[in-house]
Amino acid sequence: MVFRFLSRSLLACLSALLLLLGTALPAWADFALPPLPYAAEALEPVIDATTMSIHHDRHHGAYVANLNAQIRANPALARLSLEALQGQISRFPMAVRNNGGGHWNHSQFWAVMAPEGQGGEPSAALLAAINRGFGSLEDLQTQFNQAATGRFGSGWAWLIRKRDGSLAITSTPNQDNPLMDLPGIERGTPLFGLDVWEHAYYLKYQNRRPDYIKAWWSLLNWNEVNRRYAALS
Repeated sequence: MVFRFLSRSLLACLSALLLLLGTALPAWADFALPPLPYAAEALEPVIDATTMSIHHDRHHGAYVANLNAQIRANPALARLSLEALQGQISRFPMAVRNNGGGHWNHSQFWAVMAPEGQGGEPSAALLAAINRGFGSLEDLQTQFNQAATGRFGSGWAWLIRKRDGSLAITSTPNQDNPLMDLPGIERGTPLFGLDVWEHAYYLKYQNRRPDYIKAWWSLLNWNEVNRRYAALS
């Protein structure tokens, strides 16, 4: 009882002193779960509404909650944007890497999908870069599908723009991504990434990951991919 009283008294004195000095107590910044940019059922029949709701609300929501739970133990998180965190992820413990990566990966994932028929086409500039890097759009899709199918266990497949301006296809395990300053990762800025964790597709496709990957192309939001590419050019 005496210890609690003294602790409260010391905290009150510290707060008063900080106020006198014009310094506020730390305001812990929270990361936020972005809403889906479309209704949960908007991507049917490729991705069913139940999968979308569970994936966004529970899985992505858990990454955000778990990342926020790390802020007090890692105060530097409060001063970093989600994207800036990816490039400094090696400074932090595994819980930050997994949940910070999960939050960023899913945030970009929702944005690079659109209902069928609403995603547009690659811009002339992006298509030219695709042709230079892969030969054709069809060749890009073939190589991307191989990377996504070949990712053992859980992870992601990515189309990235490298620092020299060229495009590349890569894959990362778990919730890692190409922005992270980690060994073994091919660095670059993602133009789009595909989630190949089982929770992204299992209710509809079960173990048929290749079917999910093939169907997913009809949802790709090329308008958003074009925007990302133009911002880097």
